Amino acid sequence: MTENAKAPLFRDPLHDGAADPVAVWNRQTAEWWLVYTNRRVTAPGPGVAWVHGTDLGVAASADGGRTWTYRGTLDLPDPEWGHNTFWAPEIIRHDGLYHMYVSWIRGVPAGWTGHAEIRHYTSPDLLAWTHHGALDLDADRVIDACVFPLPGGGFRMWFKDETHGSVTHSADSPDLYHWRPTGPAVTHRPHEGPNVFFLGGHHWMIVDEWRGQGVLRSDDLEHWEYQGLILDTPGTRPDDGGFGYHADVLVQGDTGYAFYFTHPDRTDAGDDGSYAGRRSSLQVAVLRVSPDGTLRCDRDEPVELDLTPES
Repeated sequence: MTENAKAPLFRDPLHDGAADPVAVWNRQTAEWWLVYTNRRVTAPGPGVAWVHGTDLGVAASADGGRTWTYRGTLDLPDPEWGHNTFWAPEIIRHDGLYHMYVSWIRGVPAGWTGHAEIRHYTSPDLLAWTHHGALDLDADRVIDACVFPLPGGGFRMWFKDETHGSVTHSADSPDLYHWRPTGPAVTHRPHEGPNVFFLGGHHWMIVDEWRGQGVLRSDDLEHWEYQGLILDTPGTRPDDGGFGYHADVLVQGDTGYAFYFTHPDRTDAGDDGSYAGRRSSLQVAVLRVSPDGTLRCDRDEPVELDLTPES
């Protein structure tokens, strides 16, 4: 019998700052993995140093996503010496290889400003990673990659360009290794964390507007129609208060599963430096397309989670 997913779905047992998850099927271990930004909630230091200096955490599930076990952090080859920052992984599988596009920041900055880039890694098993370098995306502050195959062949990447207004820009590639920037894609307001998926006969993009997830629909992956917000109203499940931040959507059949994070104890003061104000939890909610062609999400709906292995 299918069981409902727990709420919260997962909390990092070491740093309690899981954020920016991506869900991926590990064919070698026959498990679902959530790979996430591993924020260091209790880390000392000035400003926002606690959100930097992060590795990528891994939670694994062998029961279709209902229960998750912390497995540690990924051992990625670091392009530079010292202690650097890894954020917001995007992982897809193509021709027998996992491709990761991860935000990388030099060192452990105490502020939000500074150089940021998207770096490309590949792996046959999600454990041994080869580094292919930083992408040339015509900006020196780019984060939060999302990659989706184009109907006519090749791939498109969407990412946050902090140099040009903190909106979503895009780049195209024939092979996942060589990328050509194509300019701004979604510019209605500043945002981050674009995620693109196909559900109910339409392409969708959700973006983190820091007040919930902005929803956009497209029939050609070129033109995007804004439809409002989801994950903007607090849920009633444990740790599901506040907004839903930086989500990844996994589609199975006619159902989408949004994996997102919350700051359940955060007040209007935001990050006040306290443990409660900083800690975060991962959650999952169901996405469906209504008959009128809109994307719907009820955070309080029980999630009967039994994820199917991918081929």
